[in-house]
Amino acid sequence: MTLPKAGGLAALTCAATYLFGFALLVTVLAPLGLGTNEIDATAVAAFIAERPGIMIAWNTLIYIVNALALAVLVVALRQQIAVSRPDAAALTGAIGLIWATLVLGAGMIANVAVERTHALAADPEAAASLWRTLHAVELGLGGGNEIAGGAWILAVSLAGLASCLFGRVTAGIGALSGAAGLATILPPLGEIAGAVFGLGAIVWFIAVGVALLRGSRVHVR
Repeated sequence: MTLPKAGGLAALTCAATYLFGFALLVTVLAPLGLGTNEIDATAVAAFIAERPGIMIAWNTLIYIVNALALAVLVVALRQQIAVSRPDAAALTGAIGLIWATLVLGAGMIANVAVERTHALAADPEAAASLWRTLHAVELGLGGGNEIAGGAWILAVSLAGLASCLFGRVTAGIGALSGAAGLATILPPLGEIAGAVFGLGAIVWFIAVGVALLRGSRVHVR
């Protein structure tokens, strides 16, 4: 399999992990307040005590699987952009690998939080306190903001348009999603901007995956 093809499959994998994450978030995990500023740590600790496997699976897919697929996509896109824009390729490659590293780290912390919280199931107060602390670390690495992801998607979209790798529609979706990701640095906009980033990223990952699998460049006038 060529690197562009692998990158295309990786992009679709990233989209799939986002879709899975959103689906579980708005159904099974919605009562816990995850993904909002109203997280109920006590309820989360109680959920982990009863169903730790669901949290482990969720964290593993939205963070760890996503990060590994993202690393492949970053390298594939860097190679494609480097054909005509080597400087942009170097920049986007660096930002992308930083993002992949942060996502992977957040996933590892999130799973450790589940394991440690489950071990304290007999003491609900201590379990909730521990989970709240580790969750703060997870959010700091990237679970609570999309700055690195926004910067990468925005940069790749612009570089992809300039190098004729993407069309205007794909680049526009990426620019909107990337800008929303950067806007998560502002607390009042965090939840809305994060949702726009996530939904836009799903569409963008799919579009990029299709473009890489097709292996053709567009001609932008």
